[in-house]
Amino acid sequence: MNEGGFTAAIHRYVDPGETLGEVLFGLIMVLTFTVGARLLTGEDGLDTHQLIVGAIGCNVAWGVIDGTLFALDSLFKRSRRARFYRGLKSAGSGPQALAALREEFGLEDEPLTIQQEDRLRLYQSMLVLSDHAQLARVGLRARDFVSACVIVVLVSATALPGVVPLLLIKDPNQALRVSNFVLIGLLFIVGYWWAQYTDARPWSVGATITLLGLSLVLVAVLLGG
Repeated sequence: MNEGGFTAAIHRYVDPGETLGEVLFGLIMVLTFTVGARLLTGEDGLDTHQLIVGAIGCNVAWGVIDGTLFALDSLFKRSRRARFYRGLKSAGSGPQALAALREEFGLEDEPLTIQQEDRLRLYQSMLVLSDHAQLARVGLRARDFVSACVIVVLVSATALPGVVPLLLIKDPNQALRVSNFVLIGLLFIVGYWWAQYTDARPWSVGATITLLGLSLVLVAVLLGG
């Protein structure tokens, strides 16, 4: 599908599914603060300054944590795959090697009906390719650091729509209501946007993501998160 320049730039480093997860995580974090503040302090005890500092600080901190874990996960996956190919070269080109490829690259979850003989030809081609290829050195790449930075920005930026009403509206209770309304609306928009990358109906996904996000916020608030 066609993507705008900004979205395409993000998806060069973080795929749509991971982008959805990071943005939802950020929105849920802010909503946990704003909803929890209303439930715990009531209408007379709201401190918008403390709420702003807490929401931004928490999202930035978790953005850094998520970005770091993303880079480490990328390194782990490449290291694991390098170990697999090293073992595949040792296995030769017999049935054991083909069985290893079938286990590593199973196609059972693909939304396609693939004939057994077609799968066999695919695995045989992969075996020939891996036999002629040289293993590259495994380590953190520049792309990993850029992806981590994108995640930090995504999670951190989701705090801003919820914070802006708290900065612009003098009445703390009205500001909090507007903030919650904006964040809930963004849950729907994110779900609607994500559905464009799937075979699902946008309105249905938007509503589902909204209900799921609110449910997770409620769980987090009830458990003291």
